[in-house]
Amino acid sequence: MAKTYSQYVCQECGRTSPRQMGRCPKCDSWNSMVEEIIEKTSTAQKHVHHSMGYRSKPRRLPEISGDVEERIPVPIEEFSRVLGGGIVPGSVVLIGGDPGIGKSTLLLQAMLAMARKYTVLYVSGEESDRQIKMRAMRILPPPNPPVDGGERIVTPPLTGGVMPEDLFLVTETNLDVILGHVKEVKPQLVVVDSIQTTYLPQLESSAGSVTQVRETASRLRELAKSTGITVFIIGHVTKEGAIAGPRVLEHIVDAVLYLEGDLFQVYRLLRTVKNRYGATSEVGVFEMRDRGLIEVSNPSEAFLAERMVNAPGSAIAVTMEGTRPLLVEIQGLTSHTSFGNPRRTPNGIDFNRLLLIVAVLSRRVGIRLAEQDVFVNVISGLKISEPAADLAVAAAIASSVKDAPVRADTVLIGELGLSGELRMVGQMEARLREASKLGFKTAIVPRRLRKSQPWPKGIEVVEVRSLREALKEALISKE
Repeated sequence: MAKTYSQYVCQECGRTSPRQMGRCPKCDSWNSMVEEIIEKTSTAQKHVHHSMGYRSKPRRLPEISGDVEERIPVPIEEFSRVLGGGIVPGSVVLIGGDPGIGKSTLLLQAMLAMARKYTVLYVSGEESDRQIKMRAMRILPPPNPPVDGGERIVTPPLTGGVMPEDLFLVTETNLDVILGHVKEVKPQLVVVDSIQTTYLPQLESSAGSVTQVRETASRLRELAKSTGITVFIIGHVTKEGAIAGPRVLEHIVDAVLYLEGDLFQVYRLLRTVKNRYGATSEVGVFEMRDRGLIEVSNPSEAFLAERMVNAPGSAIAVTMEGTRPLLVEIQGLTSHTSFGNPRRTPNGIDFNRLLLIVAVLSRRVGIRLAEQDVFVNVISGLKISEPAADLAVAAAIASSVKDAPVRADTVLIGELGLSGELRMVGQMEARLREASKLGFKTAIVPRRLRKSQPWPKGIEVVEVRSLREALKEALISKE
């Protein structure tokens, strides 16, 4: 009989310990160490196991086929963009996001569309098949869907709103039973909702534990690679926003997608964090409606729809999300503080980046912010991580302090240095073309040192060297 022993595993980061600890030394999370029973096998048993499973054979590089894998087209353009142009057969895709953000809704809409041509198996461990059927009936459009302002429904119109015949639903959490269903149905696409509810009966730990998540994900990966079936996995997230379980889960899969957005906002962003078959940092934009998720084909126009023109404290930035330029409104507000230490409150940008911009405005431009509370907000719940929005953030704060609006037809692009200088950012031509397409007439950008090619036509480009010069060009004087 194999010997067993117990160890304690952190459910947040996967660190193991021979004894119980109230706080994990690695990730500092409290009460996350859970006892797990481990079966210890002998060296001879391991050797026999690996010998029996040995099937690989070294091959010369020229003998290996180098043809490009044909992707499965996805009728949802925003979803296809994030995946890199379509679904790669045999890939494993992990989708995470906050509870109620729309992960299950998005995948069900995608599978309803894909089931017209492919066999799909949707496995749920959190909802009954009746609940999934009710959501599918709500998502499916009516026989003659009305034109809703030219918007395109994510799920392509099905004839008379009829459910596709090749979409199979099953409520199951036992992975062995799930693999039996896969062998019986023989689908091309499998959805597992969610990995935290799926378990292997051979393991004594509970579902959702580090051991179960790691082993079930490995079995699903073996299924995808050996049969060519594409597997979509939904994963829960922690309170910090990371996918629950060990990071090895993200290393096992081929692509990691995050569905982001404020629960009180209508927009949802599907962002690529990892993709072995495409570019990372791609983003797809959706709008949550009663019929499900609606594709937003022009996100910049949607983000600027409710903008108040010539309002102090508002500036337009052009940020890159993967290969897509997005125009977003950044609002800044300053108010005389009632406390000894003024507040710095960012929403949508990094806190330390805001402190840097405030320091440069105070020291290099001479704007007094030591007695001012500073609030910065990125409209529509978008989170900006690249430094190209530094100039727009600084202009919004300066506009609020001086009560002077930024020119309505102007966009601001540039990274801010500690000396008050502006630095060039990448893909400037694509940013300017997007701004020109939306009707902006002027762009304030850092001065180029080497002029390799002319700026795009249709927009006046004002090159400046410092933040002081940029604010002089951007702000409307009261005089």
